[in-house]
Amino acid sequence: MRTNTGLWWILSIFFVVVAVLYTVWNIVAHPDVAVWYHRIEWVGSVALLFTAFMGALIAFYMSRVHNAQRGELPEDILTADIDDGDPELGEFSPWSWWPIVLAFSAALAILGLAVGVWLFPIGLGVFVIAIVGWVYEYYRGHFAR
Repeated sequence: MRTNTGLWWILSIFFVVVAVLYTVWNIVAHPDVAVWYHRIEWVGSVALLFTAFMGALIAFYMSRVHNAQRGELPEDILTADIDDGDPELGEFSPWSWWPIVLAFSAALAILGLAVGVWLFPIGLGVFVIAIVGWVYEYYRGHFAR
């Protein structure tokens, strides 16, 4: 995580440098305009500065998380095995059809917003059925617990 933080800080510094170079280049490239601040192309300059700001936000967040976890991740330790960083992700049902029904309901609801509003409530109804079916999948039938 320390390496990722360093990379994000380097990336944000790079975008600050590029923003300054972009702004100076625009000032130099348009000598025919009388006032210097009218020569700047503001959209690109501000976008590059905001990109640097977002990179700095990610770097700051990652450094705070690294300090809060009070230790190194297995990915940061050179002697760690691959299995050390493999967490338990939970239970997965490869035979479940409910995610497909859920995706169909989302597509139907979005299609209802795009084509006809009458399809949206139908999509929401199928969504409720799919969520309930997926949540209570292990409460009935062959796989009940």
